[in-house]
Amino acid sequence: MRHFRLALTTALALGAVAISAQRSNDPIGRIMEADIKRDLFALAGDEMRGREGGTLDEMTASVWLAERAREAGLQPAGENGTYFQFFPLERYRASASSPVTIGGRKLVMGRDVVTDAVVLADLDATLVEVVPPSPLPEAPLPPAYTGKAVVVRYSPATPASGAAPAPVGPGAQVALRTWTRNVQRLVTQGSTALVVIVPDNQKEQWERASVQFPRGTYALDPDGTAEQRTPTRGASILYVRESALGGTPAADARLVASIFTDSFTYPSVNVIAKVTGRDAKLRDEYVLFSSHQDHDGERYTVNGDNIWNGADDNATTSVALLAIGRAMSASPGRRSALFIWHGSEERGLMGSRWYVKHPIVPLKQIVACLNGDMMGRNDPKTAALLGALPPHRNSPELVDMAYAANKAVSEFEIDSSWDDPNHREGWYYRSDHLSYARSGIPALFFTTLLHPDYHTPFDNPDRIDIAKLTRMTKWMYATGRTVAETDKAPAVDPAFKLDRCRDSTGNYCGG
Repeated sequence: MRHFRLALTTALALGAVAISAQRSNDPIGRIMEADIKRDLFALAGDEMRGREGGTLDEMTASVWLAERAREAGLQPAGENGTYFQFFPLERYRASASSPVTIGGRKLVMGRDVVTDAVVLADLDATLVEVVPPSPLPEAPLPPAYTGKAVVVRYSPATPASGAAPAPVGPGAQVALRTWTRNVQRLVTQGSTALVVIVPDNQKEQWERASVQFPRGTYALDPDGTAEQRTPTRGASILYVRESALGGTPAADARLVASIFTDSFTYPSVNVIAKVTGRDAKLRDEYVLFSSHQDHDGERYTVNGDNIWNGADDNATTSVALLAIGRAMSASPGRRSALFIWHGSEERGLMGSRWYVKHPIVPLKQIVACLNGDMMGRNDPKTAALLGALPPHRNSPELVDMAYAANKAVSEFEIDSSWDDPNHREGWYYRSDHLSYARSGIPALFFTTLLHPDYHTPFDNPDRIDIAKLTRMTKWMYATGRTVAETDKAPAVDPAFKLDRCRDSTGNYCGG
């Protein structure tokens, strides 16, 4: 029965593409490498400064996308007749006005000293210097330093000859921060704080530790039910630049600090557009093409580059949606097409979480979500489709349509391994389709998976395989075209149930 259904769906997919071709000089041919490359180099260029969510750079990119969507013939589908849906991000960070002195020397929070986390703390303690052994032992060291502030000097182990360079992406802080936490475990029983002096010759590690300070943490309350967030109060880890201390603190020196927090509300935005369907009976149903336009912005410098452009993550899908929009606008489907470029996905799927709580097109009218994230790297022959296997599969019919569309127009070898719920990356939970799947909408995730440049300043447009990205774009388009043309929309599997939805800190997964 499964094979019969797949064969029928393949025929429908081929038929849908053929019908659309007859209607307007083959609209899939409007998805062209030259257009995709032009848009990619603009959106992922240094002028966009990495499009960090909740910043003016994200707004700049969003306005650019809205203008390109208008040029593509897409109609505004945001609030008040615009292309935009704004939403508030709540932001917390240790205040730069927090007074800190060590041995009577004033330190400027954010420049000379940074906290390891957003915490509240009132500190007044004598410093005690500890020189932890290297390598660090497993068992804690006696004695406990009750009421003291323990001072250690960062002293990383010398890398072995020929060792790989330190990572610069999500694990970039592993050297300093992991070392610090191991030291904390060993020597700070009963202490009030751990002060880590970062030598001046460890500038890169200082930048890696301090980069998050001006950002702090972000949250979203999409339905107004979340309890007010308050930073934790407790023992603190402070990173201090060696040169800011002017030398080693005296034996009887004291740490005096009052660390408090600032809170802000920052705007972020979804860019929303549509193509109205041609069938009077079906045009109130929508096929959603989904992306996120934000990335990491300006971070610490690696090899002279501090702009984390996010070409693959996720300018690739953002420009793919523009190309799909041009094709759909040239030849509308029976159902309408909805395009959403979500804001602040990197903050924790913020834009999609907001939309499903504040839909402009009602969720019951969205018959499928086709989401893409990172679609332009790795082996030219392979790609992945997440949400295609249980427990992530919530619509077998939609999966069949996507497989058939791949066979018809793209012919990728499908890597299904990342759809495994036990895969260490948990990749299914890290993009915007998750919000729609959790809302009962058939949803799929098109991707070409991770690579070494993920979340680094090396994710630049000149590293994208434009030909592969174009094939991925055509695959998404052909899948959406099939959904738009069929008499019956794909059904949700009533047994669908996700195995997890939040990370260990209670935040929605994102990245």
